Amino acid sequence: MNTNFANSTVEIMLLGNEITLSTLKQKIASIYFVKQYRDALSVSTPKGHLFVFDYGVVIAWGMSVAKKQQLLEIIEGSIQQKAAQVVDECFEFKVEEYQSVKMIDDQLTIPDGSTLTLLAVSHGLTQSATLESFERTAENTIKNNAYLSQALAKTGKMPLGRNKLSMLRGDLFSIKSDILLHFNLLDTPEFFWEYPEQEQKYLTVSKYLDLKPRVELLTMKLGTINELYEMLAAEQHHKHSSFLEWIIIILIAVEIVLFFVH
Repeated sequence: MNTNFANSTVEIMLLGNEITLSTLKQKIASIYFVKQYRDALSVSTPKGHLFVFDYGVVIAWGMSVAKKQQLLEIIEGSIQQKAAQVVDECFEFKVEEYQSVKMIDDQLTIPDGSTLTLLAVSHGLTQSATLESFERTAENTIKNNAYLSQALAKTGKMPLGRNKLSMLRGDLFSIKSDILLHFNLLDTPEFFWEYPEQEQKYLTVSKYLDLKPRVELLTMKLGTINELYEMLAAEQHHKHSSFLEWIIIILIAVEIVLFFVH
């Protein structure tokens, strides 16, 4: 199915951690034609196309503001764990028949407006938005906790009590686990198992957006977060050991005092 477009803009929006597709499909089907492709819903409108990915990303191709807003209001009720900060990116695109997919200076060229072409390209664009969210989280985590390693280097100890250490360890573990849990979203999508002829379109977009080197860099940042976590664990163990040592010293002192008193 080829699509006419109301404009030449493709917009990618990361709205949350998950979107429940089963119930959403029923809601949208009463208005527009909907079809599911594994982890994505394809929504065809008279002038524009929209895809909803179950990992929280929506991408709108050439849609009018009114149509897009109408669908976003319907989608909102199916979002799980809404994003604290929405990732919203836009690219210009044009259709040139008999041309291969190209991205030059943030302008996208596609050979046609068919659902499969749009979806193949969308997979690369939505992965980039998801990766950007992970990158931002990892960078902020490292930046916000940099003072810990600096304090340890200067003073040999961290300026935190045991309870604060436990809370910080919990936060780091939660952030690291959340990213690792969704890390497989950055692999080649299963969609291309069924439509291998579409994969080159995805790979072109993936290469332009530097997905592979960005994933490798994110892996290094996760390693840094893990080192912070291990450092906190060691410090917490040290504080706990010191606490126990002081209890033992106090008990021995009390026992000595009682011995001489009696």
